[in-house]
Amino acid sequence: MNLAKMGAALGAAMLGAITVAPAVAQPAATADTVAAIRARGQLVCSHAPSTVGFSLPDSQGNWRGIDVDYCRAVAAAILGDGNRIRVIPSSTQQRFTMLQSGEIDLLVRSTTWTLAREASLGFEFAAINVYDGQGFMVHRDAGVTSARQLDGATVCVQPGTTTELNMADFFRSNRLRFTPVVIESIEEIRNAFISRRCDAYTNDASSLASFAASQGANANRYLLLPEIISKEPLGPVVRKGDFRFFDIVRWTHFAMVTAEEFGITQANVDTFMNSNNPDIQRFMGRTGDLGRMLGLENDWAVKIIRAVGNYGEVWERNMTPIGFPRGINNLWTRGGLQYAPPMR
Repeated sequence: MNLAKMGAALGAAMLGAITVAPAVAQPAATADTVAAIRARGQLVCSHAPSTVGFSLPDSQGNWRGIDVDYCRAVAAAILGDGNRIRVIPSSTQQRFTMLQSGEIDLLVRSTTWTLAREASLGFEFAAINVYDGQGFMVHRDAGVTSARQLDGATVCVQPGTTTELNMADFFRSNRLRFTPVVIESIEEIRNAFISRRCDAYTNDASSLASFAASQGANANRYLLLPEIISKEPLGPVVRKGDFRFFDIVRWTHFAMVTAEEFGITQANVDTFMNSNNPDIQRFMGRTGDLGRMLGLENDWAVKIIRAVGNYGEVWERNMTPIGFPRGINNLWTRGGLQYAPPMR
């Protein structure tokens, strides 16, 4: 057999031996979420039931927090009014089923973006509104100053979260013993920690800061340990397949970041109408058809800023009061990770 024939035979044999992995089943395109939102006149969102800084009803029953503001921002983009939202609180175990079933349009519930969630649950994460990481909180009088001193500790944790896996990985990799105290309700888990049913409480650092802030004068009783043991990019989640809605949610976040870059705020947005800057003219909807490309009005970004302000304003209103430093959530021009693609 000559070399050419030998090569062809070998290639055919190798091709026949290859086993092609089956493709991962992709969900069929979902219903037109934007059309459904417009038909009912409301955007239906799900948030955590009580997390200061993220989502919490005020004394008048109005929901407040960074996740709520994102819901309002998307409503402003689609419906022109950030108040046209309906909030359905969800537990960590209910949230994904509620989105899959169509009970809610948008999940903005301090939910971590992971490969498994995006690849296997039929979801897309549209943006990252908070770059976070998992930490541990202890009672200050316990004398613990490092998570590596938690050998043998009982640790309060919620089920159905990335927190459980991260915690187990941390203790195993550091050859430490622990006993998980698994509690579903956020209020119950916090009460268990306060009453010392567990030595430590683990969650995203922002959530731990939110818990401490909710304790008022007693906040100093608790200490957030310095170790951050994971990456927890949090953000809005939509059903996979409805790319028009996905684009709107993603670019709502980018519009808020872009507005901060331009210095456009809730208070001064209208003064930018006469700007000679071409980028700002497109942002304001005076030139170009960016809004129509998304299926929105061309002043969609202006409506977002009028409703909730820019990204920095949303952060200052919700996260700064709970003592969570902006850090890597700053704009890229200030050493952070928040960076918006060009709006053109």
